Amino acid sequence: MNICCQKGEELLKDVLDKKFQAAVPEIIVYLQEGIGNNTRIDYGTGHELSFVAFLCCLFKIGALQEADAVAVALQVFQRYLLLVRKLQQTYRMEPAGSQGVWSLDDHQFVPFIWGSSQLLDHKRILPKSFVNPDIFQNFDKDYMFLGCIKYIDSVKTGPFAEHSNQLWNISGVKAWQKVNSGLIKMYKAEVLAKFPVIQHFLFGSLLSYTPANVT
Repeated sequence: MNICCQKGEELLKDVLDKKFQAAVPEIIVYLQEGIGNNTRIDYGTGHELSFVAFLCCLFKIGALQEADAVAVALQVFQRYLLLVRKLQQTYRMEPAGSQGVWSLDDHQFVPFIWGSSQLLDHKRILPKSFVNPDIFQNFDKDYMFLGCIKYIDSVKTGPFAEHSNQLWNISGVKAWQKVNSGLIKMYKAEVLAKFPVIQHFLFGSLLSYTPANVT
């Protein structure tokens, strides 16, 4: 965590073309915030949002293109998940703003949205399937959503319906389309619309506070 804070700008400049480096002082903040708070030793959906904002900024400045979107979600973000999970376990990071059993997960939300998108129209793996150990243990590397379920199963004890009640309820939804649209609505209401989360978010020239024109 200290390396990211102390050498973040230098490391980011090393991987970005010179034409993008003027944006580094702004976007490095999102990267640093994306790995948790090194004072409170906590991590939550607000930190996850910061990393998503970091990726968004890379698209906005042109360092990433639309053709990179799938790889960013399923490869770059997946590597990020592995990193923050290791940090959570190594430093016993507290969940920031956790709602406990009523939350999707103590720390993450976005991989459930992107992971359910990945499973849209899947003929064999249905929402009711993801709580089946045979499914999430064998297909966790192929599908982000199942990887999240396997991780939860590895760090929590007791019946799944008790330690992850919200996810258990989601498994009762018939189609992934409904799961995905429901998660997006939930994310807007429980993360983006929550002042305790957004009060720490940086609004700058790339991600401004100016309302978007939605037609």
